Amino acid sequence: MEKKNGGKIQLSPPQLLVVVFLFSIVIGTFFLKLPFSTKEPISWIDALFTATSAMTVTGLVTVDPGTVFTPFGQLVIAFLIQIGGLGIMSFAVLIIMVLGKKIGIKERILIQYQLNQTSIGGVIRLVKYLFIFSFLIEFVAMLILSIKWVPQFGWEKGLFYSFFHAISAYNNAGFALWKDNLMQFVGDPVVILVISFLFILGGIGFPVLVDIWTKKSFKKLSLHTKIMIIGTLIVNAAATVFILLIEFHNPKTLEPLTWGEKILAAYFQAVSPRTAGFNSIDIGAMEDSSLFFISLLMFIGAGSASTGGGIKLSTAIVIIFSVLAFLKGRTEINLLKRSIGASTVIRALAVTMSSIVFIIAAVLILNITERQPFLHILFEVVSAFGTTGLSAGITGSLTFIGKIIIIFMMFLGKVGSLTLLFILSSKEQQKIRYPSEDVLTG
Repeated sequence: MEKKNGGKIQLSPPQLLVVVFLFSIVIGTFFLKLPFSTKEPISWIDALFTATSAMTVTGLVTVDPGTVFTPFGQLVIAFLIQIGGLGIMSFAVLIIMVLGKKIGIKERILIQYQLNQTSIGGVIRLVKYLFIFSFLIEFVAMLILSIKWVPQFGWEKGLFYSFFHAISAYNNAGFALWKDNLMQFVGDPVVILVISFLFILGGIGFPVLVDIWTKKSFKKLSLHTKIMIIGTLIVNAAATVFILLIEFHNPKTLEPLTWGEKILAAYFQAVSPRTAGFNSIDIGAMEDSSLFFISLLMFIGAGSASTGGGIKLSTAIVIIFSVLAFLKGRTEINLLKRSIGASTVIRALAVTMSSIVFIIAAVLILNITERQPFLHILFEVVSAFGTTGLSAGITGSLTFIGKIIIIFMMFLGKVGSLTLLFILSSKEQQKIRYPSEDVLTG
């Protein structure tokens, strides 16, 4: 933030994005507090919590959105989810394009920061594809879900529920209009597969979808796209097997289900922590080992420039291969016949360590203010940071301070810990180079 001539404050692109994002949350809070948005009065802190959760596409709630909010309030939540998932600046650029006006360098830079791109080249094309893919995928999913839900709930409720959950799933929000989330559909392949297909597509990242659409050949895909495809398949398969083995004999989760339902439930609960936040089994009743494993999945999160949060899968993969390169005595990191630069590794470490510091601080504070088991608190904090929305059942009983901390963690998870630190710190150019010297480590 700098002052220019005339006393005007000039915001950097990250600062402007954060300000606009905060302003949208405030506006959303006021809309959710309106008398015709709720069936019963809610506090300002609960309205702020819900608005933040929707804008950050998290899904944690202190009040049940299905019973507390009216259809208008639920539409407000859906709208916040949509602009939060696809990016408020993307919508601004869409409006500019519809009006036929020229998109300037400033808007392109803002889009570059929002979508985490390395340059402004091609960002407008990316935004166009973003909206085409997103709206088309959501519309097709809504039609499929309506075939299932219209006969069950009637035309009005069935169509609205299909519309709401298609938006919530694709944007990895995890908001559901049932108190038990999607537990009643635990053995329903149509609902489970459509919802999971939506949040996997939304979480893999827009650049990946565009890359696949334009190149149509695995060999021609970028390194990032290949990493995301292979990494997503491996992590999802491994997580499904882990959840199935650990929860197989748990009478409160998988044991009462048939073999087919067990596999479907294990798959859904394995892929959902990749920032989606839906659940088809009782999260609070899962084994401690499962909760800790899911916490790791939520910390890793989805893909860069996606609707999801976390440190990102590509970040975790870069760190893992950095460690493997060191153990093999290599000074260069090789992945899929490509080398990864030192700056990428340093950024991955910075993102991971700054995220861990914020999570530790939040867990320490909540352990003081909340009377809850440590693992449940850790789970809640990581879920907020990963903008996942899964909860072990403590969200509704959080104290005022606890809600503020979780609100901050949801906001942090959306904007990114490193982005927030960049905004708060003053960046200065390094003009002096010092002699290098080794430091003993390990």
